[in-house]
Amino acid sequence: MTVFQAIILGIVQGLTELLPISSSAHLNLIPWFFNWEMPESFDVALHLGTLFAITIFFFKDWLNLIKGGYEQVVKKKKSTEGKIFWYIVAVTIPAGVLSLILDKVSNAICEKFGIEMILIAIALIVLGIVLYIVDKKSASKVKFEDITFKQAFLIGISQAIAAAFPGTSRSGITMTVARSLKIDRESAAKFSFLLSTPIILAAVLVSITEFEFTLAFFMGVLFSFLSGIIVIKLLLNYLKKGSFKIFAIYRVILGIIVIIYSILI
Repeated sequence: MTVFQAIILGIVQGLTELLPISSSAHLNLIPWFFNWEMPESFDVALHLGTLFAITIFFFKDWLNLIKGGYEQVVKKKKSTEGKIFWYIVAVTIPAGVLSLILDKVSNAICEKFGIEMILIAIALIVLGIVLYIVDKKSASKVKFEDITFKQAFLIGISQAIAAAFPGTSRSGITMTVARSLKIDRESAAKFSFLLSTPIILAAVLVSITEFEFTLAFFMGVLFSFLSGIIVIKLLLNYLKKGSFKIFAIYRVILGIIVIIYSILI
């Protein structure tokens, strides 16, 4: 893999991991379109950049969450931060285990039947339509601090669907479920980002021994981080007034292009 390819994929990772348009789809499609060779571990390595982006952008939030979680257990002091922290802890474990199981099943099916690109295209289109309908019809009644454990659990466990169906998008499915539960768009995005942090961290730690620490690796991670930081800021500002419609349309168009390209080649 060249440094140029690593930079392009890093930018793509930073843009698509945090937008509801699926980083897994794009990191599969771009090498497929351009016939690039991408080591399997490089996909996970690029997540290190977005992990840094989420952690740094929400650094104060994470400090408050950890402090609140500690105080809730040790000092019996209840707070919004403590509640959200333990919600994230509680839903991450079952979501992580289920994701690992479904990921192995999905990979086995794709390898056996050679239908990965078609599945990606279908997932892009289906979730794009679902995201549009849910976002349009759901009221914005619940703010970040008012999220309940039931809502947090449903959003958290939905991450496993992204592992089962490549192209679904972790942020896409969690934001869709959050909107279906009447959580406002900005809060849905923020909770989705925070919820993804431990899952991404676990994936990076599991694969870290497979990383090749080359210049391409560091450039890919760097540009993934930089584009990730920019996307988080822009998305949260956009969702204060905007909707998910543009992302839904993009998913459907990309899915159709992939299907047509698959038929023609």
